Amino acid sequence: MIFAKELNDTLRGALTGDRRVVLLGEDIADPYGGAFKVTRGLSTAFPQRVRTTPISEGAIAGISAGLALAGYRPIAEVMFGDFLTLMFDQVVNHMAKYQAMYAGQATCPVVIRAATGGHRGYGPTHSQSLEKHFLGVPHLRVVAASLYHDPRTVFADFLGRDEPVLYVEHKLLYPQHLTSPVNGRVGDLIAGSDASPGALPTIRLSAVPAEDCSVSVLAYGYQAHLAAQVIERLAIEEEIFAELIVPAQIAPMDWAPVERSVAVTGRLVTVEEGADGWSWGAEAASVISRRLFGRLDRPVDVVASDATVIPSSKTKEAAVLVGSARIEAAIRAAAN
Repeated sequence: MIFAKELNDTLRGALTGDRRVVLLGEDIADPYGGAFKVTRGLSTAFPQRVRTTPISEGAIAGISAGLALAGYRPIAEVMFGDFLTLMFDQVVNHMAKYQAMYAGQATCPVVIRAATGGHRGYGPTHSQSLEKHFLGVPHLRVVAASLYHDPRTVFADFLGRDEPVLYVEHKLLYPQHLTSPVNGRVGDLIAGSDASPGALPTIRLSAVPAEDCSVSVLAYGYQAHLAAQVIERLAIEEEIFAELIVPAQIAPMDWAPVERSVAVTGRLVTVEEGADGWSWGAEAASVISRRLFGRLDRPVDVVASDATVIPSSKTKEAAVLVGSARIEAAIRAAAN
């Protein structure tokens, strides 16, 4: 099934399995079912626990925090991730702090789902990937949806912990087919799963065995999907072999799978759609350069979108945002 339907089934399963789970968000009730139709049918099946809210992200955050403190497991939808800015104070200064402030006597396990990313011509305030602004916040997990991580596994992890989590879902993932590894493969790519104890799995994809790859590529979300296509094409057409590392959780990061790959290749390219500068990729470059300084053949290459507003024109938008061409150019440069 397509990712949006898989996510819908995941939320239905969460509502069925735990009466503490409630869904909140703007226009998520039927017949609309949310801006990207992820919640379609859920308010009909669970009318008391799937509730459309006023157009106020601050109110959604506050209500969700209160419900979580009262023992519920709220899942809040943010229609466009750009409006996470309106929730920032409550997420950073309230949800993320309660458990530590009250020595574990209060927990605030809110799951915030946010549709992020561009390439749809939605313009400067409806196309951004703002997750980098939440990275490094103590006691807040940031997890990125991908086509290689089953949302059922991811949400089971969320609902089994007492921490708040931000789950970013790139809009272009919704119509794509989930391609979780089957029998050690994703399409024509060799697939493996790598994780430290207690961490969500990191998926590793390559056209040849990992020990034969000359470049490591670290990417999440929709950019991981683009990177996988580039890696497969370069392997077939030019025998440039790269290993793609796709984490689910991007903060705090499980660096062990990245280290294991780069220790073999000696080269790392990071890919993200967020704006360049002070980014996830920059943190990856810092960590890997420090831990594997003597084993790197070249500096880590950070691929990110231009540090400017995102145009509404699709042609201009494509020039600003990271796409397949930028990913391919970076991998080629790293492989030389």
